[in-house]
Amino acid sequence: MKIYTKTGDSGETSLFGGQRVPKSSLRIETYGTADELNSAIGLARSFGLTEKNEEIAVQCQNDLFVLGADLATPPSRQAKIDRIGKEHFERLENFIDELDAGLETLKFFILPAGSQTAAALHMARTICRRCERICIQAKETEDISDDVVIYLNRLSDLLFVMARYENSVSGLPETKWKVR
Repeated sequence: MKIYTKTGDSGETSLFGGQRVPKSSLRIETYGTADELNSAIGLARSFGLTEKNEEIAVQCQNDLFVLGADLATPPSRQAKIDRIGKEHFERLENFIDELDAGLETLKFFILPAGSQTAAALHMARTICRRCERICIQAKETEDISDDVVIYLNRLSDLLFVMARYENSVSGLPETKWKVR
Protein backbone atom coordinates (compact mmCIF):
# COMPACT_ATOMS: atom_id res chain seq x y z
CA MET A 1 0.00 0.00 0.00
CA LYS A 2 1.36 3.39 -0.95
CA ILE A 3 1.49 6.26 1.52
CA TYR A 4 0.43 8.85 -1.01
CA THR A 5 -2.95 8.74 -2.71
CA LYS A 6 -2.89 12.05 -4.62
CA THR A 7 -6.57 12.53 -3.71
CA GLY A 8 -5.71 15.56 -1.58
CA ASP A 9 -3.70 17.38 -4.21
CA SER A 10 -6.61 19.70 -5.00
CA GLY A 11 -6.87 20.92 -1.40
CA GLU A 12 -9.70 18.63 -0.34
CA THR A 13 -9.85 15.57 1.87
CA SER A 14 -12.46 12.97 2.76
CA LEU A 15 -14.33 12.58 6.01
CA PHE A 16 -15.30 9.09 7.14
CA GLY A 17 -18.22 8.23 4.92
CA GLY A 18 -16.63 9.77 1.82
CA GLN A 19 -17.82 13.39 2.02
CA ARG A 20 -15.17 15.68 0.44
CA VAL A 21 -14.34 18.88 2.33
CA PRO A 22 -11.71 21.61 1.97
CA LYS A 23 -8.56 20.97 4.00
CA SER A 24 -9.04 24.49 5.36
CA SER A 25 -12.33 23.60 7.10
CA LEU A 26 -12.50 23.95 10.87
CA ARG A 27 -13.41 20.27 11.20
CA ILE A 28 -10.12 19.32 9.54
CA GLU A 29 -8.29 21.90 11.69
CA THR A 30 -9.72 20.26 14.83
CA TYR A 31 -8.48 16.78 14.12
CA GLY A 32 -5.22 18.08 12.67
CA THR A 33 -4.61 19.88 15.94
CA ALA A 34 -5.57 16.73 17.87
CA ASP A 35 -2.91 14.91 15.82
CA GLU A 36 -0.39 17.64 16.71
CA LEU A 37 -1.34 17.19 20.37
CA ASN A 38 -0.83 13.44 20.10
CA SER A 39 2.66 14.06 18.69
CA ALA A 40 3.44 16.50 21.51
CA ILE A 41 2.50 13.85 24.07
CA GLY A 42 4.76 11.43 22.19
CA LEU A 43 7.58 13.97 22.45
CA ALA A 44 7.01 14.26 26.20
CA ARG A 45 7.16 10.46 26.44
CA SER A 46 10.52 10.46 24.63
CA PHE A 47 12.02 12.44 27.54
CA GLY A 48 11.10 9.66 29.96
CA LEU A 49 7.94 9.97 32.01
CA THR A 50 7.39 8.46 35.40
CA GLU A 51 5.84 5.01 35.21
CA LYS A 52 2.38 6.31 36.15
CA ASN A 53 2.51 9.21 33.69
CA GLU A 54 3.74 6.88 30.94
CA GLU A 55 0.70 4.66 31.46
CA ILE A 56 -1.59 7.70 31.37
CA ALA A 57 0.11 9.20 28.30
CA VAL A 58 -0.27 6.00 26.28
CA GLN A 59 -3.97 5.87 27.20
CA CYS A 60 -4.40 9.51 26.16
CA GLN A 61 -2.64 8.92 22.85
CA ASN A 62 -4.98 6.03 22.10
CA ASP A 63 -7.97 8.18 23.10
CA LEU A 64 -6.79 10.92 20.75
CA PHE A 65 -7.06 8.51 17.82
CA VAL A 66 -10.66 7.86 18.86
CA LEU A 67 -11.19 11.61 19.17
CA GLY A 68 -9.75 12.18 15.69
CA ALA A 69 -12.07 9.58 14.18
CA ASP A 70 -14.97 11.13 16.10
CA LEU A 71 -14.13 14.57 14.69
CA ALA A 72 -13.77 13.13 11.17
CA THR A 73 -17.25 11.60 11.42
CA PRO A 74 -20.16 13.93 12.16
CA PRO A 75 -22.34 12.46 14.95
CA SER A 76 -25.37 12.57 12.64
CA ARG A 77 -23.70 9.91 10.47
CA GLN A 78 -24.49 6.50 11.86
CA ALA A 79 -20.97 5.21 11.26
CA LYS A 80 -19.71 2.26 13.27
CA ILE A 81 -16.75 3.92 14.95
CA ASP A 82 -15.70 4.38 18.54
CA ARG A 83 -16.67 7.79 19.88
CA ILE A 84 -15.47 9.87 22.79
CA GLY A 85 -17.94 9.54 25.64
CA LYS A 86 -18.46 10.01 29.33
CA GLU A 87 -16.25 7.04 30.22
CA HIS A 88 -13.29 8.74 28.50
CA PHE A 89 -13.40 12.01 30.40
CA GLU A 90 -14.33 10.30 33.68
CA ARG A 91 -11.14 8.23 33.31
CA LEU A 92 -9.20 11.50 32.91
CA GLU A 93 -10.85 12.88 36.05
CA ASN A 94 -9.73 9.78 37.96
CA PHE A 95 -6.16 10.23 36.70
CA ILE A 96 -6.23 13.90 37.75
CA ASP A 97 -7.49 13.05 41.24
CA GLU A 98 -4.90 10.28 41.64
CA LEU A 99 -1.92 12.45 40.62
CA ASP A 100 -3.14 15.62 42.32
CA ALA A 101 -3.56 13.83 45.67
CA GLY A 102 0.24 13.69 46.01
CA LEU A 103 0.87 17.31 45.05
CA GLU A 104 0.97 20.45 47.16
CA THR A 105 -2.11 22.61 46.78
CA LEU A 106 -1.45 25.48 44.40
CA LYS A 107 -1.90 28.90 45.97
CA PHE A 108 -0.41 30.91 43.10
CA PHE A 109 -0.01 30.77 39.34
CA ILE A 110 3.05 28.88 38.11
CA LEU A 111 5.17 29.27 35.02
CA PRO A 112 5.31 26.33 32.62
CA ALA A 113 8.81 25.16 33.45
CA GLY A 114 10.84 22.51 35.22
CA SER A 115 12.26 19.37 33.69
CA GLN A 116 12.27 18.78 29.93
CA THR A 117 9.50 16.27 30.47
CA ALA A 118 7.34 18.71 32.44
CA ALA A 119 7.97 21.49 29.92
CA ALA A 120 6.96 19.15 27.09
CA LEU A 121 3.76 18.28 28.97
CA HIS A 122 3.03 21.98 29.41
CA MET A 123 3.51 22.43 25.66
CA ALA A 124 1.09 19.56 25.02
CA ARG A 125 -1.36 21.27 27.41
CA THR A 126 -1.28 24.49 25.41
CA ILE A 127 -1.82 22.59 22.15
CA CYS A 128 -4.75 20.85 23.82
CA ARG A 129 -6.28 24.20 24.80
CA ARG A 130 -5.91 25.40 21.20
CA CYS A 131 -7.59 22.23 19.95
CA GLU A 132 -10.42 22.82 22.41
CA ARG A 133 -10.87 26.43 21.21
CA ILE A 134 -10.95 25.32 17.57
CA CYS A 135 -13.53 22.63 18.42
CA ILE A 136 -15.73 25.20 20.12
CA GLN A 137 -15.44 27.48 17.12
CA ALA A 138 -16.16 24.60 14.73
CA LYS A 139 -19.26 23.61 16.73
CA GLU A 140 -20.84 26.90 15.65
CA THR A 141 -21.24 25.52 12.12
CA GLU A 142 -20.28 21.83 12.29
CA ASP A 143 -21.92 18.77 13.83
CA ILE A 144 -19.39 18.00 16.59
CA SER A 145 -20.10 16.11 19.80
CA ASP A 146 -20.17 18.01 23.10
CA ASP A 147 -18.22 15.09 24.60
CA VAL A 148 -15.20 15.92 22.42
CA VAL A 149 -15.02 19.41 23.91
CA ILE A 150 -15.44 18.06 27.45
CA TYR A 151 -12.69 15.50 26.84
CA LEU A 152 -10.25 18.15 25.60
CA ASN A 153 -11.05 20.36 28.58
CA ARG A 154 -10.27 17.52 31.00
CA LEU A 155 -7.19 16.45 29.05
CA SER A 156 -5.64 19.91 29.32
CA ASP A 157 -6.22 19.81 33.09
CA LEU A 158 -4.65 16.37 33.23
CA LEU A 159 -1.59 17.47 31.26
CA PHE A 160 -1.11 20.35 33.72
CA VAL A 161 -1.24 17.96 36.68
CA MET A 162 1.05 15.50 34.91
CA ALA A 163 3.64 18.27 34.41
CA ARG A 164 3.42 19.24 38.08
CA TYR A 165 3.74 15.56 39.06
CA GLU A 166 6.88 15.15 36.92
CA ASN A 167 8.48 18.15 38.61
CA SER A 168 7.45 16.95 42.05
CA VAL A 169 8.91 13.47 41.53
CA SER A 170 12.10 15.08 40.16
CA GLY A 171 12.34 17.33 43.22
CA LEU A 172 12.01 20.48 41.12
CA PRO A 173 10.12 23.39 42.69
CA GLU A 174 7.27 25.20 40.97
CA THR A 175 8.28 28.55 39.47
CA LYS A 176 5.90 31.13 40.89
CA TRP A 177 4.54 33.78 38.53
CA LYS A 178 5.74 37.16 39.75
CA VAL A 179 3.88 40.32 38.89
CA ARG A 180 6.14 43.35 38.61
